[in-house]
Amino acid sequence: MLVLAMISFTGFYYLSTAEVGPDFVLWLLVALLGFAPIPFFGYRAYSLFRAGYVLDRDSLALTWGLRVEDIPLNDIEWIRHVNDLTHPLKMPGFSLPGGILGVRRYPDLGVVEYLASDSKKILLVATAKRIFAISPNNSSAFTQTFARATELGSLTPAEPKSVYPSFVVAQAWEITAVRFLWLSGLFLNVGLFVWVSIVIPMMSRITLGPLAGSVPSTQLIILPVVSLLLFVAGWLAGLYFYRWEKERMLAFVVWASSALMSLFFLIAVFFIINTPI
Repeated sequence: MLVLAMISFTGFYYLSTAEVGPDFVLWLLVALLGFAPIPFFGYRAYSLFRAGYVLDRDSLALTWGLRVEDIPLNDIEWIRHVNDLTHPLKMPGFSLPGGILGVRRYPDLGVVEYLASDSKKILLVATAKRIFAISPNNSSAFTQTFARATELGSLTPAEPKSVYPSFVVAQAWEITAVRFLWLSGLFLNVGLFVWVSIVIPMMSRITLGPLAGSVPSTQLIILPVVSLLLFVAGWLAGLYFYRWEKERMLAFVVWASSALMSLFFLIAVFFIINTPI
């Protein structure tokens, strides 16, 4: 993430000084391509930070980022180490140290969902619906605890629970106010990009204020880029708060602020373009 941030910053820096032409397009691509994977790796880091497996007499709770799976202990058919299988398992696509995530289908096992961080410590937890590949720090202690919890029996039967990251987005999308805020911010940012891309070739220089003075018009691209980055950050932050009922009002505040901020960037570009040099 740090390397990508440095690449993106370098692209934006040279973009602000480049003249309209091939160099301008090149640095724009460098800046955007450097930034694009950062949210992906950021979510992977966040998921690993709050990842955990909680096993008690009633259930096994698997948490990995926004992915939550609560399995009643009675629904678990067996737990085995990956080395006990006849055929080795293949890791899902784009697996990284600390983030072995994804779903694969095997002829003999069926659907296997990976929620693991270390390929050498993988345990398979089989249920009627699918198998979960997890990686507790101490595999032996985990299997012993499961056997002991099974012998003791359940105190309070647990309800199965399955939450996916996409479920949070779909649930929020059903609310009219949320759709309005999301689409408003999106259209404002897209419109800002289109407007700036049309204006830049038509003007040689602009003024960003009394302190900055007159600068090449290509520096105007910084405003829609910053607006979009802040809008995406606000959108993700709102989803984070929306997961809890008590924090949903804060999610609405963040999304409304993001859309309003995009409008302010649009107004700022209007005044910059119409300010005499």
